[in-house]
Amino acid sequence: MTDFTRLPDLAARALGGAVVAANDEFFAAKENLVLPEPPAVRSEFGHKGKEYDGWETRRRRSPGHDWAIVRLGAPGIVAGALIDTAHFSGNYPPRASLEGAAVEGHPTADELTKAAWEPLLPLSDLAGNTHNYFPIYSDRRLTHVRLNIHPDGGVARLRVHGKVVPDPRLLDAGPVDLAALENGGLVTAVSNDFYGRPQQLIGPGPARSMGEGWETARRRDRGNDWVEVALACEGVVTLAELDTSYFLGNAPGTASLTGVGPGGEVELLPRTRLQPDTRHRFLLSAAPGVERVRLDVFPDGGMARLRLWGRPTAVGREALGRRWFDALPDVQALEALRSTGLPPEQAGRLIGARPLGPDLPPAVARLVVGSV
Repeated sequence: MTDFTRLPDLAARALGGAVVAANDEFFAAKENLVLPEPPAVRSEFGHKGKEYDGWETRRRRSPGHDWAIVRLGAPGIVAGALIDTAHFSGNYPPRASLEGAAVEGHPTADELTKAAWEPLLPLSDLAGNTHNYFPIYSDRRLTHVRLNIHPDGGVARLRVHGKVVPDPRLLDAGPVDLAALENGGLVTAVSNDFYGRPQQLIGPGPARSMGEGWETARRRDRGNDWVEVALACEGVVTLAELDTSYFLGNAPGTASLTGVGPGGEVELLPRTRLQPDTRHRFLLSAAPGVERVRLDVFPDGGMARLRLWGRPTAVGREALGRRWFDALPDVQALEALRSTGLPPEQAGRLIGARPLGPDLPPAVARLVVGSV
């Protein structure tokens, strides 16, 4: 286990990640690579041989290697990868590499094979039946990764950990959940996470069980538990949702929300009574923009989801837009600038001058800074 595994898995199926193409999946389906549960031992045999919980290609009888392309559910900057060969002992690939690409829109599998792929992880040795962890040093926002295995074999799971970098143009459409993982929210601190991971609080969709939320151990002192979330950017929170669904005998009795911004702490929601197994919604009074929000639960217990709806401030939207644009690979940055009608020569000069300075052409300012 390494530090980057504390970051969200950008390829997670729950975020919308998917294996969209593979050159071979003779023995086991490519889709298994991003299943959320740990790989299981399989003992049965099918008409193609022993079944494995992972992706497995046939034995190669020609030069080359096998590959699978994974769409990241949340585009972002990759910090590390887990290439898990659990239960693959005599049939794992001895080496693997990773590449990344950034493609606008919703490309087909054929279009992705022709994308501008950049190296993320050089050809590296793998061990069988092992969690193979690899740090990755990149500063570019990616939408897809390609796992290359040399020459063939089986991989149980692929996890691609990193920092979400949302497309700010999507946040301009209306009020957004500023805490959402898919929008760039991140759990930065927690008092206790004995029973459930706090990152699940800001995951997509409703929880389907108590196990998909955050739950603390039982407190035996006079304190209380809490979790802190860094928002996608500085924003004004106008609606909070504290969802205790599936938490019956272990829901918090009360909870509060505190924002932290340039001006210090601000009370967003005073200590308020909660009900078990209930989706609570609270309209919040006008407050200044905040960058982080702390949820305090009293005294302890579990929460399924935390939603913080609002809008970016002008400062927050610009910071988000600049972070997004500066992280785009050159090809995608050029496509984004072309959408503004900027001449190719001028677009090329701007890309080469990143990070951008304060003076931007109006069309580029609308793209990067937005209209907040």
